[in-house]
Parts: sequence; C-alpha cells; structure tokens
Amino acid sequence: MPEPVPPQEELAQRGSAALRAADPELARLLDTEVVQQRATLAMVASTSIADPSVLAAAGSALSNVTAEGYPGARYHPGAAQFDLVERLAVERAKHAFGAVYANVQPHSCSSANQAVLAALVRPGGTILALDLDSGGHLTHGSPASVTGMHYQAVHYGLDSEGRIDYGQVAALAGRHRPSVLIAGASAHPRTLDFARFRAIADSVGAYLVADISHIAGLVAAGEHPTPVDLAHATTTSTYKQLGGPRGGLILIGREHATPGPDGRTPLSRLMQRAVFPLSQGTPNPAAIAAKARALALVAEPAFKETMRLVVDNAAALADALSALGHRVLTGGTDNHMVLIDLTGGAMTGVVAERALEECGILANRNRVPDDTRPPLVTSGLRLGTNILAQRGMGPAAMRSCAALLHRVLEATTVRGEREYVLDAGERDAVRAGVAELCERHPLPPGAVAGVLGDGVLPGLSPAGSGGPAPAAVSGARAGGAA
Repeated sequence: MPEPVPPQEELAQRGSAALRAADPELARLLDTEVVQQRATLAMVASTSIADPSVLAAAGSALSNVTAEGYPGARYHPGAAQFDLVERLAVERAKHAFGAVYANVQPHSCSSANQAVLAALVRPGGTILALDLDSGGHLTHGSPASVTGMHYQAVHYGLDSEGRIDYGQVAALAGRHRPSVLIAGASAHPRTLDFARFRAIADSVGAYLVADISHIAGLVAAGEHPTPVDLAHATTTSTYKQLGGPRGGLILIGREHATPGPDGRTPLSRLMQRAVFPLSQGTPNPAAIAAKARALALVAEPAFKETMRLVVDNAAALADALSALGHRVLTGGTDNHMVLIDLTGGAMTGVVAERALEECGILANRNRVPDDTRPPLVTSGLRLGTNILAQRGMGPAAMRSCAALLHRVLEATTVRGEREYVLDAGERDAVRAGVAELCERHPLPPGAVAGVLGDGVLPGLSPAGSGGPAPAAVSGARAGGAA
C-alpha cells in the first residue's frame, strides 16, 4: 500500500485544488506571479526568494492558532505545537546570529524597531539616526513615520565621499544626548562600523540599536561585521536577505542582562514586554514556523556560499556600470547594494524604474544625497544582487546584467519627470535578452542555492537581437509613456 500523505501536506494539496476549482481568477493571478518571478531579472535590493519549504510553512495550519503571549505563558489554549515551533524559531535565530536572546514575534522590522524604541525612549525623547536622503529608513525617525511623531529625531549624514560621517555622529550625539543611537541603513553600500557607533553611544550614555534588515544574511554568513554583541538590541526583517517570510526579529547578545532605562529590568525581559503586550497583540504562528525553516537554511553551507556570491556580484555589477559611464555612489560597494546617481541629467529614478520594468528588469527608484526631487520621483536607482546570486549568477554574468540595464536607459527618451518613450525594438531585444539570461540561470528548486554556474550572455552588443517577450513582461506598458 502507498504511504499515507502527511496531514499538513494533504491539507496543502486540498487547499490548492479547492482554490483552483472555487476561485480560478485568484488562482490564475497566483500562477502568473510564479511565472513572472521565474522570467524576471529581479535586482531589487530589499528582497530575496523564499525556499518552497518556507512558503509551505507560512501556509500551514498554524494560521488557525490564536495565542497571545509567549511559549508556556499563553493567553489562549491550544498552543502546544505552536509553543514548540516558536521555541525552535528562537533557538535557530540565536544560533544563526550568535545571540543570547531572540524575539521572533515582530510582524516586520518596522514593528521590531517601533517596539525597541518604545522600550528604550520615552515619548518626546531624542533618537539619533541616519537621514532618510542619506540612506536611512522611515522608522529611524522620519517625519513621515510614527517614530518621527513620537520622538525628537536628530539625523546624521554622509561625508564628501558618501560614507557615514562618524565625526558628525559624535558631534550630534554630544550636542543632543540621545537616548538611542541607531546604526543602520536601507540604502548605504558600505560597511557599517558598529564598534565606532558603540563608542559614540557609550560616550553619551545612549543605547545602541543596530538595524541590519538589509544586511542580515551577510552578517549571519560572516560577510559583514556583526553588531549583535556590540549593540544593546539588533533588529532585522526576515525576507530582505534571509529568504524568509514577511516578518522581523529582535536579537541581543552579551547585553541581554543590561538594565533598561528603569535601571533594573534586563533588556531581554524589556524586549519581551516591548513586543507583547506593548506594541503587538497576537503573533502570526505560521509566519514564525516559516522563520524557523528559513533560519535552518541560513545555517547551511549553501547559504554562506550564496552570501559570498552576493558580495562578489555587487562589486562586479558596480564596476560594470561604472565602466558604462554610470555614476555609482561611493564608487562601489561592500555589500549587496549598488546605487546609481542620476542627478545632472533629465532621467529620474521613476522613469528609469518604469522603463526597466517594461523590459523585465526590476530595480527601484531611490533618493540620493541632496536630492531635489520628491520621493515618488527621486534622482537615483537602487540595485541589489540577492536574487541574482540565488539564481546562481556569478560576477561574469553581472556584465550581462549591467549591459541590459544600460541598454534600456540608453533607449529611453525622457519627456518629463514621470513621462518617457521607450524604443519598441530595443525593448523587445532586451526582453529577449532577459528571458535568455533567466533561462540560463533559473531560480533553483530551493531559494538558497550555491554557485550553479556563470557566464556572459552572448548577443548583448549595442546592436543586440530581437525576440519574443517573456511572460514576465508581455503585459507591460508597451512602448508608451509611464
């Protein structure tokens, strides 16, 4: 007799079949998304591909469990399996990052940041963080964020070379005496000196919070210095580079027993309270199961190989773009991120983003230092190599990626801040090049993959070659203005 199908697998199969039968419109949209991801050259710095086993955990029956609180101290019955799953996720998070304490309940890194700040800073208190236009994040005290409404935010910036101005950080810390100093960025391509940040925080009696949402995979793999034992709290998302579900983590290393602002409550206990009940209610049990699965994959050698490739690819991509005449901020990169400065020309970030998307290439608009254009327009473009590395592309293939991107921008005629015309022949030729490159480097069966191969895609000379559009972009804004 055949082996019985495990209950969770049976549930997943039944659910998929029922969705297709009862709601074909929605099922069709989900299928199209899978096809698009396979055929699209995704160079968005803030994303990675989750392993199918992570997606399976995220869609598990744990979604049916409601359980406020923590393992062993829930406010609802029926959480016995969830208790075991959350404990497993906590242990895997601690192992992956060398932490003593981990909280796996935050729904995002933004949620984690808000919880940490609420625990460490009184309303109206002062925080010091990187300015948004210099590569900071909304939750680091931007006026557009609740953190900018609840706290007095002071922001440091960059030096003349586009790197963190640590002298300014120290001067502002001495002048404003912040309760919290945040070390972290969403658009900074260089290594963060967490030891220097800690020294500045200590000099004014501030807590140091490290937001590693963008570089968490590099930190876990040893490709970027870790802040876990230097910061009083470290936050991260689980999807940007860890190949996990939408969600966040709070980590603490040797400072886990350090007293909080009241002088007696250990930071680890303070962070437990900061998430629940201070800033969140029920956790998402299925997402926590998916985090546990993703963190297991992070501990495997293949993940470390991929992170090494992420760094090598970014450096190669920056070099290739510079050689093609693009202004790469800071002249290169130390992590997964490459930032192109479009100031001085007619093209805006939003035009570049939309023209590239028409051709099956994903990159996002981004503000640059001293940007005079609004956030929905911007004067920069942010690229990342996370998914390129997951596809198994190596440094040589980055020349192909750079050539495709350059070709699109060269074929785009700007008509305004948001309007453009893209040459139809060039669009089709680039679409064909994207399709071939994606076919040669397919997304692996599992999201975390080592080096699968490399090579430069032929036929990417300025003349190029035409071909049919892949499914990823067949419905894009063909040839028209955005």
